[in-house]
Amino acid sequence: MQRLRLKADGRIVELRDGQEFPLAPVTASAAPVTASAALATASVASVEMEAFPAVRELRRRARLTQLEFASRLGVPVETIRNWEQGKRMPRGPARALLAVIAHAPETVFAALASSV
Repeated sequence: MQRLRLKADGRIVELRDGQEFPLAPVTASAAPVTASAALATASVASVEMEAFPAVRELRRRARLTQLEFASRLGVPVETIRNWEQGKRMPRGPARALLAVIAHAPETVFAALASSV
């Protein structure tokens, strides 16, 4: 039985003997992920998040409380709190929705309100 893990950066790795092996070769050999490679990936993720608008900033620009923002997005208020406190990072569809909110908040909120 193969054990797989989806990494935060979108890669899929196979877990064998406590080490991670890329499932599909990227451009490097299928060597186990080293500590230095993990640190490099973490630094890329932090740079990526700096470029991505902070959830708190988006919510404040919309002049909404955490409860109002969560209600409009259709997520629990705890999710918004975790994103703002850095305990969790928005991923997948939530991240895409926040990126659109960064550019056209009124349009997104109007569309979400009419779909309910």
